[in-house]
Amino acid sequence: MLVVVTYDVNTTSKEGQKRLRRVAKICVNVGTRVQNSVFECHVNAAECRLLKQRLTDVIDTEKDSLRFYYLGNQYQTKVEHIGAKETIDVEEPLLF
Repeated sequence: MLVVVTYDVNTTSKEGQKRLRRVAKICVNVGTRVQNSVFECHVNAAECRLLKQRLTDVIDTEKDSLRFYYLGNQYQTKVEHIGAKETIDVEEPLLF
């Protein structure tokens, strides 16, 4: 399924900057960055629960926020892209 993860981490302190790096690293390891704080993650239900738990463990819920958009398996008709950043089909083989 496709899950879009967005986050907003308060970076006014050193601890906040550290949390931001940790959140971004977790997301980079699971999904594809499509905007600065927006990731598209192709995961199954177990991987999604693990991702959510890992991110929740990192953030400060008093200062930061996470959003998860569950688009499911038929996401192709639900996502439209306009603009400069080229999209890739993450389910296709990567050839370099």
